[in-house]
Amino acid sequence: MTSAPENALDPSLLARADQLSREFASAEPFRHVVIEPFLKPEFCAELMAEFPFFDREKALNEMGEVAGKAVFSNLSGLGPAYVRFDRLMQDPEFLALTARITNIPNLLYDPEYVGGGTHENLQGQELDTHVDFNFHPATHTHRRLNLILFLNPEWEESWGGCLELLRDPVTPECKTVLPLANRAVIFETTEASWHGFQKIRIPAEKNTTRRSIAVYFYTQEAPAQGAAPSHATFYYQRPMPRHLRPGYRLTDADVRDLETLFARRDQYLDFLYKREMEFSQTVSNITSSRSFRWGRRFARVVRLLGKK
Repeated sequence: MTSAPENALDPSLLARADQLSREFASAEPFRHVVIEPFLKPEFCAELMAEFPFFDREKALNEMGEVAGKAVFSNLSGLGPAYVRFDRLMQDPEFLALTARITNIPNLLYDPEYVGGGTHENLQGQELDTHVDFNFHPATHTHRRLNLILFLNPEWEESWGGCLELLRDPVTPECKTVLPLANRAVIFETTEASWHGFQKIRIPAEKNTTRRSIAVYFYTQEAPAQGAAPSHATFYYQRPMPRHLRPGYRLTDADVRDLETLFARRDQYLDFLYKREMEFSQTVSNITSSRSFRWGRRFARVVRLLGKK
């Protein structure tokens, strides 16, 4: 009986592991590798055929509003191909192969697929440049790697939606990855792994969407350079398009883009305001509690005794 990796991965992947490891280590703007093909073609075709239909209940954004991105994190409930893919992601041989490519040992699979699973983005969707949350919310393990497998049978760069890997959120130069089927990207999750994609503009006659599977891997140990304090995903709102300059005459498309940009920025500011108010209320509850007041008194007594 063949193992899960041998039964699912492209046969050439194991032979390419050392070369992929060198590519990962030397990649810019941060450590990553593009693997193509990633799966056996027939297996990838099964995943594409079983990809779930867009569900509005699975398309809520950070503000609780229905948006143009649907996420299914329960992979094993989507069909036989996704059960097989889920088994691959947790297989010890696959985790060891991924560790060999990335030089990050003792990788841990996340059975909850927090933030991951199938991702489907509709026309007009974009993903602002961001760095991801760095600790698993339940296990408090360190998030170390992102694996994104694309499931789009065709894609053109002019359609937008290409994965962008950036050195920082303000530098326009980036590494661009076309989201074509059976192309996987593995990149290290750090405070400098800025990524996102620009607005999807698929021709109407194509009648398709941007589809992928996202998987995140963790370790018990902190990264060698140390872990930052626990934080949520940090987004950097896109600046105004570079072609808008004094004397330029706005088109209808420009106006719509600016309206979208300002509306999204206002929504994010409102989100940050509400989160700040919740944080302030939490701090207030702590500092006004009896145990906190007694703790301060005890600390004052200790300091006074220490001076004698």
